[in-house]
Amino acid sequence: QVQLVESGGGLVQAGGSLRLSCAVTGLTFSNLIMGWFRQAPGKEREFVAAINRSGGNPYYSDSVKGRFTISRDNAKNTGYLQMNSLKPEDTAVYYCAADPPPWGSGYSTPTKYDYWGQGTQVAVSS
Repeated sequence: QVQLVESGGGLVQAGGSLRLSCAVTGLTFSNLIMGWFRQAPGKEREFVAAINRSGGNPYYSDSVKGRFTISRDNAKNTGYLQMNSLKPEDTAVYYCAADPPPWGSGYSTPTKYDYWGQGTQVAVSS
């Protein structure tokens, strides 16, 4: 059974930091392209970041570039999203997603990813 389980969300003041984790079971983690998306109330799901199988070539949306860092630990079957300098507009439910082989194209397209976590809430107060 495939499971992606996010953790690490919470309430933080503007300028603060959070680290999200995404634990994956039921898939060969080292074969997955991993992505993070977020969805704020009343808005569409938005791409945040993605990382390739080896952990290289991270890709970020312009809205988080320079503040967020995506990483992965293939030995622990876990992906991470380090979020620094958080802003109120970062408030959303954050989802991790996995793209197994054969990998689709376009890191930022939600339909590329076959598996999704349940989401973790991030709230940033001003």
